Amino acid sequence: MSLLENAMEDYIIMNKISSDDGYGGQVISWQEGATISGAMVFDSSLQAKVALAQGVTSLYTFTTRKDIILEYHDVIKRVRDGKVFRVTSDGDDKYTPDSASLNMRQVTCEEWRFV
Repeated sequence: MSLLENAMEDYIIMNKISSDDGYGGQVISWQEGATISGAMVFDSSLQAKVALAQGVTSLYTFTTRKDIILEYHDVIKRVRDGKVFRVTSDGDDKYTPDSASLNMRQVTCEEWRFV
């Protein structure tokens, strides 16, 4: 088992469900979906703190296996503490090539609350 795999923990992909509210609008609910393994890292560098002060909220990097492709605005929940994150990048942008011995894909995330 690699050091990267040791850092991974369980996350649940949250599925957005919208239904009619009976008055012409929509009611949004969230349902737990598949469980995946990944490692979430918070960027606490000075540059990140400056960016946070300027309104940037994507301060987390989520690393998972290459076969798991998260898309922009996907929502995941960490099983350990229930903290929710929203993906703020495209999962097809940053991954290791097939020739690499590492099997990983990364997306940026922000802390998020269900609306």
